[in-house]
Amino acid sequence: MNLGIISDTHGKLYKQALNALQGADMIIHAGDVGSPSIIAELAKIAPVTAVRGNTDSGPWAGTLLLTELIQLEGRHIYVVHDLSLLDLDPSSAGIHIVISGHTHQPMIRNAHNVLYFNPGSASQKRHGGPLSVGRIYVSPNELKPEIIHLDG
Repeated sequence: MNLGIISDTHGKLYKQALNALQGADMIIHAGDVGSPSIIAELAKIAPVTAVRGNTDSGPWAGTLLLTELIQLEGRHIYVVHDLSLLDLDPSSAGIHIVISGHTHQPMIRNAHNVLYFNPGSASQKRHGGPLSVGRIYVSPNELKPEIIHLDG
């Protein structure tokens, strides 16, 4: 299963991000979507699961949950916008992957048999970080995370 991971679009979806997500079997948006049109555009590539970020507001954003739990290929994936608001112990809860956004900084970290993944921001550079999205290749036996830096 090839997951495309994006976050912090803030209502902007650049062509480089769309190109980088082509071929994904599923897209996960880790919040600060900015507009329902972003989800609609991503859905042209693959089914989308998105969570609400701290800047997502208005009636459309009320349809997004603050967290999502996804099961794929025998793996449990927990999605939350702001990792500091994580309300469970992923390892004890049987979570294999925690996907977050918010910081605009890409991150891949393993701790206590859990992969923590932040694709960075696809729309706004912050603290010298690049524009980026990510991919995670998920199989029953392997997780292969990747950060994809975008031009711009």
